[in-house]
Amino acid sequence: MAITVDKNRCPQNHPCPSVRICPVGALKQQGFKAPEVDMDKCIQCKKCVNYCPMGAIKIG
Repeated sequence: MAITVDKNRCPQNHPCPSVRICPVGALKQQGFKAPEVDMDKCIQCKKCVNYCPMGAIKIG
């Protein structure tokens, strides 16, 4: 399963707090846009999913 970002749930008005939680740097954000997941780097630890306060980062 892939980890995805629901842009409708992401406020896109601040630095994403989940980016710094990723232990392998698979979550990237440009400016205040919704973050993107690099699935080549992602180890699916789900730390970003559990940490996202808006529930925008999901599995599936």
